[in-house]
Amino acid sequence: MPRTPVDGTRLRVLTLLREQDAPADGLTAETVAALLGLPHPAALTHLRLLTALGLLRTDGSGARVRYRRDEARIAEAARLFEKGWQRVGPRHDPPRSGTLR
Repeated sequence: MPRTPVDGTRLRVLTLLREQDAPADGLTAETVAALLGLPHPAALTHLRLLTALGLLRTDGSGARVRYRRDEARIAEAARLFEKGWQRVGPRHDPPRSGTLR
């Protein structure tokens, strides 16, 4: 499970991409880094994680990769948080140390 940033950087990235009225083809990591005042490698790390989680989409390749929000996936994640995490299926407790089941 991905770690949650204490400083909220990933939320800032998502907010920036929404508020900047990003062009249809998105923003580059360099632009995101500059607008948020982050080092380029840090911005790239956050963008890649958000992409891996399915919250961002990419276009382009190499140094010209552009990132944009995946509104459908973001809405889906928001609904999960609003409803609260619900258990899906039976509960399986891990075995206690030193015992066999």
